[in-house]
Amino acid sequence: MTDIRQILSQIAAQEGQLLDTQFLAPCVRGGRVRTRVSSMVYTFQASPQNFEGWAIFRPINEKIAAVLEEPGLPQVAEYLQLLVPIRLQLARVLQGQIWLAYPVNESDAKQRTGVAKPVAVNLVSEGSQFETIVARWDGDCLWFEEIDRRADPLLAEQLRRAFKKMILPEEVCFKGMTPEMRTVYELVSRNVKDLDPNVQAEQRLQRALKMGGGELRDFCDRADYWLVEWTSGSGKHHSSAIAKNDLTVMSAGICLSGLDNDFDLQSLVGVVENR
Repeated sequence: MTDIRQILSQIAAQEGQLLDTQFLAPCVRGGRVRTRVSSMVYTFQASPQNFEGWAIFRPINEKIAAVLEEPGLPQVAEYLQLLVPIRLQLARVLQGQIWLAYPVNESDAKQRTGVAKPVAVNLVSEGSQFETIVARWDGDCLWFEEIDRRADPLLAEQLRRAFKKMILPEEVCFKGMTPEMRTVYELVSRNVKDLDPNVQAEQRLQRALKMGGGELRDFCDRADYWLVEWTSGSGKHHSSAIAKNDLTVMSAGICLSGLDNDFDLQSLVGVVENR
Protein backbone atom coordinates (compact mmCIF):
# COMPACT_ATOMS: atom_id res chain seq x y z
CA MET A 1 0.00 0.00 0.00
CA THR A 2 1.33 3.43 -0.98
CA ASP A 3 2.34 5.65 1.92
CA ILE A 4 0.12 8.77 1.84
CA ARG A 5 2.92 10.77 3.46
CA GLN A 6 5.24 9.85 0.61
CA ILE A 7 2.68 11.07 -1.94
CA LEU A 8 2.20 14.35 -0.08
CA SER A 9 5.96 14.77 0.12
CA GLN A 10 6.28 14.28 -3.66
CA ILE A 11 3.52 16.80 -4.33
CA ALA A 12 5.18 19.34 -2.03
CA ALA A 13 8.50 18.82 -3.83
CA GLN A 14 6.86 19.34 -7.22
CA GLU A 15 5.20 22.54 -6.01
CA GLY A 16 8.53 23.81 -4.77
CA GLN A 17 10.14 22.98 -8.09
CA LEU A 18 7.28 24.71 -9.90
CA LEU A 19 7.78 28.01 -8.07
CA ASP A 20 11.50 27.93 -8.93
CA THR A 21 10.78 27.36 -12.63
CA GLN A 22 11.15 29.95 -15.40
CA PHE A 23 9.67 29.20 -18.81
CA LEU A 24 9.24 30.80 -22.21
CA ALA A 25 5.76 31.00 -23.73
CA PRO A 26 3.60 33.07 -26.12
CA CYS A 27 0.50 34.74 -24.71
CA VAL A 28 -2.52 36.53 -26.17
CA ARG A 29 -4.22 39.37 -24.30
CA GLY A 30 -6.26 37.91 -21.44
CA GLY A 31 -5.01 34.41 -22.30
CA ARG A 32 -3.26 31.64 -20.40
CA VAL A 33 0.18 30.06 -20.64
CA ARG A 34 1.34 26.49 -20.04
CA THR A 35 4.50 24.65 -19.03
CA ARG A 36 5.47 21.12 -18.06
CA VAL A 37 7.25 20.39 -14.76
CA SER A 38 8.05 16.82 -13.65
CA SER A 39 5.71 15.34 -16.28
CA MET A 40 2.86 17.55 -15.02
CA VAL A 41 1.31 20.22 -17.26
CA TYR A 42 0.42 23.49 -15.49
CA THR A 43 -1.80 26.24 -16.87
CA PHE A 44 -1.47 29.82 -15.58
CA GLN A 45 -3.19 33.15 -15.92
CA ALA A 46 -0.60 35.63 -17.16
CA SER A 47 0.22 38.62 -14.99
CA PRO A 48 -0.39 41.36 -15.99
CA GLN A 49 -3.62 40.13 -17.54
CA ASN A 50 -3.41 42.53 -20.48
CA PHE A 51 0.00 41.21 -21.56
CA GLU A 52 0.31 40.15 -25.20
CA GLY A 53 3.44 38.74 -26.78
CA TRP A 54 6.38 36.48 -25.98
CA ALA A 55 7.81 36.45 -22.46
CA ILE A 56 9.76 34.51 -19.90
CA PHE A 57 7.36 33.72 -17.06
CA ARG A 58 7.79 32.62 -13.45
CA PRO A 59 4.92 31.11 -11.44
CA ILE A 60 3.73 33.13 -8.44
CA ASN A 61 1.50 30.26 -7.36
CA GLU A 62 -0.31 27.37 -9.01
CA LYS A 63 -2.67 29.69 -10.88
CA ILE A 64 -0.70 32.81 -11.84
CA ALA A 65 2.59 33.29 -13.67
CA ALA A 66 4.25 36.72 -13.85
CA VAL A 67 6.15 38.19 -16.79
CA LEU A 68 9.85 38.40 -15.90
CA GLU A 69 11.40 39.70 -19.09
CA GLU A 70 11.22 39.77 -22.87
CA PRO A 71 13.05 36.86 -24.51
CA GLY A 72 15.67 37.26 -27.22
CA LEU A 73 14.84 36.47 -30.83
CA PRO A 74 17.03 33.32 -30.82
CA GLN A 75 15.03 31.99 -27.86
CA VAL A 76 11.73 32.56 -29.64
CA ALA A 77 13.09 31.00 -32.84
CA GLU A 78 14.26 27.92 -30.92
CA TYR A 79 10.81 27.54 -29.33
CA LEU A 80 9.03 27.84 -32.70
CA GLN A 81 11.32 25.26 -34.30
CA LEU A 82 9.74 22.65 -32.03
CA LEU A 83 6.31 23.28 -33.60
CA VAL A 84 4.79 22.30 -36.95
CA PRO A 85 5.18 24.93 -39.73
CA ILE A 86 2.28 25.86 -41.99
CA ARG A 87 2.04 28.48 -44.75
CA LEU A 88 -1.02 30.73 -44.59
CA GLN A 89 -2.39 33.80 -46.32
CA LEU A 90 -3.61 36.66 -44.15
CA ALA A 91 -7.22 37.74 -44.61
CA ARG A 92 -8.21 40.31 -41.98
CA VAL A 93 -7.60 41.39 -38.40
CA LEU A 94 -9.87 39.75 -35.86
CA GLN A 95 -8.59 41.54 -32.75
CA GLY A 96 -5.29 43.14 -31.79
CA GLN A 97 -2.51 40.92 -33.16
CA ILE A 98 -4.88 38.09 -34.05
CA TRP A 99 -5.52 37.63 -37.78
CA LEU A 100 -7.91 35.41 -39.71
CA ALA A 101 -5.94 33.41 -42.28
CA TYR A 102 -6.30 30.50 -44.69
CA PRO A 103 -3.84 27.75 -45.71
CA VAL A 104 -1.88 28.34 -48.90
CA ASN A 105 -2.25 24.64 -49.65
CA GLU A 106 -5.32 22.93 -48.17
CA SER A 107 -4.12 19.34 -48.55
CA ASP A 108 -0.68 20.07 -47.08
CA ALA A 109 -2.21 21.91 -44.12
CA LYS A 110 -4.63 19.08 -43.43
CA GLN A 111 -1.83 16.52 -43.57
CA ARG A 112 0.39 18.52 -41.20
CA THR A 113 -2.16 19.79 -38.69
CA GLY A 114 -5.55 18.33 -39.54
CA VAL A 115 -6.71 21.91 -40.20
CA ALA A 116 -7.93 23.02 -43.63
CA LYS A 117 -10.27 25.88 -42.84
CA PRO A 118 -10.10 29.59 -41.87
CA VAL A 119 -7.99 29.83 -38.72
CA ALA A 120 -6.86 32.46 -36.22
CA VAL A 121 -3.13 33.21 -36.12
CA ASN A 122 -1.81 34.76 -32.91
CA LEU A 123 0.85 37.43 -32.36
CA VAL A 124 1.06 38.58 -35.99
CA SER A 125 3.68 41.31 -35.59
CA GLU A 126 4.07 42.12 -39.29
CA GLY A 127 2.29 41.48 -42.55
CA SER A 128 -0.65 42.89 -44.46
CA GLN A 129 -3.84 41.74 -46.10
CA PHE A 130 -3.34 38.90 -48.62
CA GLU A 131 0.31 38.46 -47.61
CA THR A 132 1.67 34.95 -47.14
CA ILE A 133 3.18 34.04 -43.77
CA VAL A 134 4.67 31.06 -41.94
CA ALA A 135 2.98 30.14 -38.66
CA ARG A 136 3.63 27.32 -36.21
CA TRP A 137 1.03 24.86 -34.91
CA ASP A 138 1.30 23.66 -31.30
CA GLY A 139 -1.60 21.22 -31.56
CA ASP A 140 -4.10 23.81 -30.37
CA CYS A 141 -3.12 27.27 -31.63
CA LEU A 142 -1.20 28.90 -34.47
CA TRP A 143 1.63 31.32 -33.68
CA PHE A 144 3.11 33.75 -36.20
CA GLU A 145 6.73 33.12 -37.14
CA GLU A 146 7.62 35.27 -40.16
CA ILE A 147 6.61 36.64 -43.54
CA ASP A 148 7.03 33.93 -46.17
CA ARG A 149 9.91 35.25 -48.30
CA ARG A 150 9.35 32.48 -50.85
CA ALA A 151 5.90 33.75 -51.80
CA ASP A 152 5.39 35.86 -54.92
CA PRO A 153 4.44 39.37 -53.67
CA LEU A 154 2.82 40.18 -57.03
CA LEU A 155 0.00 37.70 -56.34
CA ALA A 156 -0.93 39.47 -53.11
CA GLU A 157 -0.75 42.81 -54.92
CA GLN A 158 -3.13 41.52 -57.59
CA LEU A 159 -5.65 40.59 -54.90
CA ARG A 160 -5.28 43.97 -53.20
CA ARG A 161 -5.91 45.78 -56.49
CA ALA A 162 -9.02 43.70 -57.13
CA PHE A 163 -10.30 44.43 -53.64
CA LYS A 164 -9.70 48.17 -54.01
CA LYS A 165 -11.85 48.06 -57.13
CA MET A 166 -14.43 46.00 -55.17
CA ILE A 167 -14.43 43.22 -57.76
CA LEU A 168 -16.61 40.32 -56.61
CA PRO A 169 -14.85 37.07 -55.66
CA GLU A 170 -16.34 35.09 -58.53
CA GLU A 171 -15.06 37.68 -61.01
CA VAL A 172 -11.45 37.82 -59.80
CA CYS A 173 -9.14 36.00 -62.19
CA PHE A 174 -5.45 36.32 -63.02
CA LYS A 175 -2.49 34.09 -63.83
CA GLY A 176 -1.29 32.18 -60.79
CA MET A 177 -4.49 32.50 -58.79
CA THR A 178 -5.39 29.38 -56.78
CA PRO A 179 -8.66 28.16 -55.21
CA GLU A 180 -7.15 28.94 -51.80
CA MET A 181 -6.50 32.56 -52.86
CA ARG A 182 -10.12 32.88 -53.94
CA THR A 183 -11.21 31.63 -50.52
CA VAL A 184 -9.02 34.25 -48.83
CA TYR A 185 -10.49 36.92 -51.09
CA GLU A 186 -13.99 35.78 -50.14
CA LEU A 187 -13.08 36.03 -46.44
CA VAL A 188 -11.82 39.57 -46.94
CA SER A 189 -14.73 40.73 -49.06
CA ARG A 190 -17.52 38.85 -47.26
CA ASN A 191 -19.13 42.05 -45.94
CA VAL A 192 -18.92 43.63 -49.38
CA LYS A 193 -20.49 40.58 -50.99
CA ASP A 194 -23.54 40.84 -48.76
CA LEU A 195 -24.34 44.35 -49.98
CA ASP A 196 -26.95 45.13 -52.57
CA PRO A 197 -25.41 44.93 -56.10
CA ASN A 198 -26.23 48.57 -56.80
CA VAL A 199 -24.55 49.62 -53.57
CA GLN A 200 -21.50 47.56 -54.50
CA ALA A 201 -21.33 49.18 -57.91
CA GLU A 202 -21.69 52.68 -56.50
CA GLN A 203 -18.94 52.07 -53.93
CA ARG A 204 -16.55 50.65 -56.53
CA LEU A 205 -17.06 53.56 -58.90
CA GLN A 206 -16.92 56.17 -56.15
CA ARG A 207 -13.70 54.71 -54.73
CA ALA A 208 -11.97 54.56 -58.13
CA LEU A 209 -12.94 58.13 -58.97
CA LYS A 210 -11.91 59.51 -55.58
CA MET A 211 -8.52 57.83 -55.81
CA GLY A 212 -8.03 59.60 -59.14
CA GLY A 213 -9.34 62.93 -57.85
CA GLY A 214 -12.82 62.85 -59.38
CA GLU A 215 -16.37 62.55 -58.05
CA LEU A 216 -19.25 60.25 -58.99
CA ARG A 217 -22.50 61.96 -59.97
CA ASP A 218 -24.58 59.05 -61.27
CA PHE A 219 -24.37 55.79 -63.21
CA CYS A 220 -26.61 53.52 -65.27
CA ASP A 221 -26.45 49.76 -65.80
CA ARG A 222 -25.88 48.84 -69.44
CA ALA A 223 -25.53 45.02 -69.23
CA ASP A 224 -21.76 44.57 -69.67
CA TYR A 225 -20.76 48.08 -68.64
CA TRP A 226 -21.78 51.09 -66.60
CA LEU A 227 -22.42 54.49 -68.11
CA VAL A 228 -20.79 56.68 -65.49
CA GLU A 229 -21.51 60.38 -65.00
CA TRP A 230 -18.67 62.04 -63.13
CA THR A 231 -16.87 65.31 -62.55
CA SER A 232 -13.15 66.00 -62.58
CA GLY A 233 -11.28 67.91 -59.88
CA SER A 234 -11.79 71.09 -61.91
CA GLY A 235 -15.55 70.55 -61.86
CA LYS A 236 -16.02 69.55 -65.50
CA HIS A 237 -18.68 66.95 -66.25
CA HIS A 238 -17.87 63.76 -68.15
CA SER A 239 -19.72 60.63 -69.26
CA SER A 240 -17.77 57.40 -69.76
CA ALA A 241 -18.55 53.73 -70.48
CA ILE A 242 -16.74 51.56 -67.88
CA ALA A 243 -16.41 47.74 -67.94
CA LYS A 244 -17.98 46.05 -64.93
CA ASN A 245 -15.38 43.36 -64.29
CA ASP A 246 -12.23 45.50 -63.92
CA LEU A 247 -13.36 49.14 -64.47
CA THR A 248 -11.49 49.34 -67.78
CA VAL A 249 -12.51 52.29 -69.95
CA MET A 250 -14.59 51.14 -72.93
CA SER A 251 -15.37 54.67 -74.08
CA ALA A 252 -13.87 57.66 -72.34
CA GLY A 253 -16.27 60.24 -73.75
CA ILE A 254 -13.31 62.28 -74.94
CA CYS A 255 -10.82 61.70 -77.74
CA LEU A 256 -8.02 59.40 -76.61
CA SER A 257 -6.87 58.46 -80.13
CA GLY A 258 -8.24 54.92 -79.80
CA LEU A 259 -6.36 54.26 -76.54
CA ASP A 260 -9.44 54.15 -74.30
CA ASN A 261 -8.85 50.51 -73.29
CA ASP A 262 -5.38 51.38 -72.00
CA PHE A 263 -6.92 53.09 -68.97
CA ASP A 264 -9.19 52.28 -66.09
CA LEU A 265 -11.60 54.67 -64.37
CA GLN A 266 -9.07 55.85 -61.79
CA SER A 267 -6.34 56.66 -64.31
CA LEU A 268 -8.88 58.23 -66.67
CA VAL A 269 -9.41 61.09 -64.22
CA GLY A 270 -5.73 62.02 -64.41
CA VAL A 271 -5.75 61.76 -68.20
CA VAL A 272 -8.70 64.12 -68.44
CA GLU A 273 -7.13 66.62 -66.03
CA ASN A 274 -3.86 66.68 -67.97
CA ARG A 275 -5.32 66.53 -71.48
